[in-house]
Amino acid sequence: MLAFTARRLLFAIPTLLAISFIIFAILDLAPGDPTASLPLTVPPEVRAQIRASLGLDEPFVIRYLLWLNQFMVNEPLNLIEQWFGVTIGDGERLRVISWATRSPVVDLIAERMPQTLWVVGMSYVVGILIAIPIGVISAYKQYSWFDQFGTLFSMAGFSVPTFFTGLLCIVIFSVNLQWFPSVYDTTHRVTDWGSFWFQFMQMIMPVMVLALFNAAQVSRFLRASMLDTLNQDYVRTARAKGLRERTVLLIHVLRNSMIPVVTVIALNIPTIFGGAIITEQIFRVNGIGQLLITGIVGADIPLVQTLTVIFAVLIVLFNLIADILYGILDPRIRYE
Repeated sequence: MLAFTARRLLFAIPTLLAISFIIFAILDLAPGDPTASLPLTVPPEVRAQIRASLGLDEPFVIRYLLWLNQFMVNEPLNLIEQWFGVTIGDGERLRVISWATRSPVVDLIAERMPQTLWVVGMSYVVGILIAIPIGVISAYKQYSWFDQFGTLFSMAGFSVPTFFTGLLCIVIFSVNLQWFPSVYDTTHRVTDWGSFWFQFMQMIMPVMVLALFNAAQVSRFLRASMLDTLNQDYVRTARAKGLRERTVLLIHVLRNSMIPVVTVIALNIPTIFGGAIITEQIFRVNGIGQLLITGIVGADIPLVQTLTVIFAVLIVLFNLIADILYGILDPRIRYE
């Protein structure tokens, strides 16, 4: 297991370098100039000085290597210093700077990350907790009324886009019934029971909109996997031995059925950190998704590059975690 993990980590390094180069090249070649929003009265020489101050007068390869050093070396060292209160070297390092705000990009991401984790992360957990019982019962009681309901639930949750369900929830529960606030207050702080209750109420609609979408996908995968496992010989053997039906279902069937489901869950976890762009826009959640939209609209290339590469790193990481979990769920899988 350790040798397999080490090999995958070593293989991930050139993979991430290639991904970062492609992302940097695509965004660098895309139309957009940090001086485009300046007034027309600004002289050309001043625009040239601004571009030079941002390093845009350097060749493409030099700019990529500088950005790579800032993102892969300087920013991790700065995070280590902040987390552990130590000083590495002289402490003076070039950082990835946003063109729009002139602030370090990692600091902007750190400011928005808690809101995204609260809403998108909670919705993912809730979605999995909803999907597993639905998938298990639907497979065990195939073609029953519960299975028909689960199929309808999955079809609706996966087919209807989140911008429609989000707006529908706002119209019904915020405008007509006035149960929940329609706008997520990102400046709210939990200090007592009343503030906690307000935080809970404003999270319900965005969390449930995203949880419906996540649960629909996971429940369908789990149902299909369990239907295939229920017909295996070892399941009939376990029943012939006189084991209780609950033991057969939860120990023998569910564990082996989770292998393809783990892939779906693990590969979707990076979307938690990437934010839910549409849902965050609808409910005005000031998270990573909205930060990415702001960077795209404002042609803030360093911000978009950093967010995109972080998302790629998370995909590679959780792909590795999913492969490791295969061996835990199914002892027959060997990595040697």
